Amino acid sequence: MTQPPPPPPNQPPQQGGFGPPSPPPGPPPSPSAHQPPAAPPAPPAPQPQPGYGYPQQPPAPPQPQPGYGYPGPQQNPYGQQPAAPYGVPGPQNPYTQPTPPMQAGQPGYGYPGPPPTVPMQPQPGPGGGGRNNTTLFIVVAAVVAIALIVGGGLWYAKSSGDDGKKHDSASSSGGSAGGSGTGGSGGTSTGGKETVPADPASHVLFQVPLPTADDTTSTAGSWLTDKVYAKSGLAEVVGYDPAKGSKLWTIKLPGPICAASQHVTSDDRTAIVYQPKWNTKNTIAGCTQIAAIDLDAGKKLWTQSVKSGDYPVNYQNVTVAQRTVAVGDTNGGAAFDLDSGKALWLPKPGDSCYDAGYGGGDRLVAVRHCGDSGNEQLSIQTLDPKTGKVVSEYRMDPGIQYASIVSTDPLVVAADVGDGAGDGSGVSDYFSIDGKTGRLLAHISAPGGTYGGRCDGITRIEYCKEIVAGNGKLYLPTEQHDGSGQYSKTNEIVAFDLNTGKPTGQRVEAGDGYLLSPLRMDGGNLIAYNQPPYNKGGQVVGIDGGSFKMTKLLENPQSSREAEGNMLPEYAEILFAKGRLYMSQIFAQRKGTSSSGQEDLVVAFGTNG
Repeated sequence: MTQPPPPPPNQPPQQGGFGPPSPPPGPPPSPSAHQPPAAPPAPPAPQPQPGYGYPQQPPAPPQPQPGYGYPGPQQNPYGQQPAAPYGVPGPQNPYTQPTPPMQAGQPGYGYPGPPPTVPMQPQPGPGGGGRNNTTLFIVVAAVVAIALIVGGGLWYAKSSGDDGKKHDSASSSGGSAGGSGTGGSGGTSTGGKETVPADPASHVLFQVPLPTADDTTSTAGSWLTDKVYAKSGLAEVVGYDPAKGSKLWTIKLPGPICAASQHVTSDDRTAIVYQPKWNTKNTIAGCTQIAAIDLDAGKKLWTQSVKSGDYPVNYQNVTVAQRTVAVGDTNGGAAFDLDSGKALWLPKPGDSCYDAGYGGGDRLVAVRHCGDSGNEQLSIQTLDPKTGKVVSEYRMDPGIQYASIVSTDPLVVAADVGDGAGDGSGVSDYFSIDGKTGRLLAHISAPGGTYGGRCDGITRIEYCKEIVAGNGKLYLPTEQHDGSGQYSKTNEIVAFDLNTGKPTGQRVEAGDGYLLSPLRMDGGNLIAYNQPPYNKGGQVVGIDGGSFKMTKLLENPQSSREAEGNMLPEYAEILFAKGRLYMSQIFAQRKGTSSSGQEDLVVAFGTNG
């Protein structure tokens, strides 16, 4: 087998083959949209800071902070009083009620009136089934897209939602995660840990140079605990002091890392898949080694592999759910005990179905393929992490070939229905599912030309960027569009109710020249990264789950714009916690690749307040 040709400089490799995992289809968008033209315009006059409704208070006396996943006193997020204790579920919508037709709500500021009413899809009975007609899905998506174009804008309605306690993914890589908080009309802002600093201005904490290799090589995986920031390098995982960047430990591996779980347990353990050796001209090592890592201790706990006949199985999907490490592939899924490495289940010989991959966190969800090519049926199965027993199942419509897990709790799945995305994002529709019963709660059509975010359901099941589910809602960025300034681009974040599929009416603007990307939940609030224009630094903002008011939690200096601009949120791993922002690359640079300057594997920022 021969390797595919390498990608152009500074771009991830294309799909296919063993070795490092492939990024979502299509090359990453060029950061040139945020770079000045040949003759850059004068920087716009400073915009007045809007009153977001978040009182700025002097810093409280220093107190020890619990790490993510550890119990500790809850911070009062953004100056809001919590409506209910952390983790207490809010009122539940009765699933027995049929979904009413989707009504267009009030238009956003500056937009014309709403598009025509779009009926929601009929709900299947218990057990999933997914009997809705795929053609109708496509028609609905087309109608919505046309209406949006004709209407000249986005449309929104009133909000509601519910959610219980969720796995905290703040300490892991990846772009989507469930969130904590309670529901109720308008959503809530309970359970958040991030606080507004007295001064959000940041400075560079440390930088790690981007390594080079003979070929483009995966460096996927970054995690943050209370004690360490850990990042994959060339055939290694390195632990750094979160504030100073000094090396705390190094785990050497015989070959590059192919895939890394985005989840970290409460005792700071995670999992990776790596190659047993480096690929050479005559051999391909394959992604066959599955390992668990203790991030605080800086050690590999165990290594396992799975065979199909006489050959080891290559895995590009790995996740951690509770105390289980699960891997999936066309040869079948397998799972191991996180602490001991004992096999919990392995692929069954002769099975006509296979688990392509899993989503982890507080729950374990499989994307299961059955049937022959061209007549395939996908099932979304919630599993018991210890036994693999199916707890619930939702069967997707025939014709849907691939699906991605956006979140397992709440359970949200993304798919490109009938290749309807049309923009390489891999997403045209979202499916909100009751994980306990397998019942479809809502189908949300999200045309690629209107909404951002991307997933890779072909090779990596749990790889979604700029899409977050939590607090009873699905948070999506809109596609970038012209801003008010010359050459500027901007966008918004909007929300959909996961019980009804309707827009909630909540909308927040990035600001002229900025582009918002959802990162994760912080209790009932949303954390987002605000990609800057060419003459400013980026921001991390908190968006209140009820009011949708936005406030700055961190703002980078303009002098770091070039380093920051190499970390596109569509592909880079971006972590934020306790006033610190960590941005890292997922591929090492090929030797001989030209570059305008030094590039970083990691750049970390911290606030002054």
